[in-house]
Amino acid sequence: MAQASQKKKPAGNDSPFEEEVVKIYRCSTVVKGGRRFSFAALVVVGDRKGQVGVGYGKAKEVPVAVEKAIKNARKNMVSTHLKGTTIPHEVSGTFGATKVLLIPASEGTGVIAGKSTRAVLELAGVHNVLSKVYGSTGPKNVVKATINGLEALRSREQIEKLRGVTISA
Repeated sequence: MAQASQKKKPAGNDSPFEEEVVKIYRCSTVVKGGRRFSFAALVVVGDRKGQVGVGYGKAKEVPVAVEKAIKNARKNMVSTHLKGTTIPHEVSGTFGATKVLLIPASEGTGVIAGKSTRAVLELAGVHNVLSKVYGSTGPKNVVKATINGLEALRSREQIEKLRGVTISA
């Protein structure tokens, strides 16, 4: 049912984006002659420099579903703020019944996260972070909640400008 995650660089394409298939969903309908299968793909696309997107595509065959999902992910790119190899501050992202907590970590920690959260964080360019998922653990919701959390990140300069104060470290 679930397929192992795949990382690949598009062949023959000079795109800076890498994609990772998070999950393949198989759906079947029973018809007079037997069963008809269709597939859906959940894909994360990123440049490992702060830009990441998630896409969902459906088709009668897996490769076509993956291509549709990649196209959809490139349309839904978001950019995030990083502080070196980690995130600037602790943040929580929500989507539906899922809550994802992202905590900055020191150098050498790595990405401590589940499969769905890890795909988003690695393709966004985060190398050191801790995460915890509360509530629903379905891949679609977890990926979208992680994206929501990354969108909520603010740099020191943005906060200083917003509040009109200088923040000391």
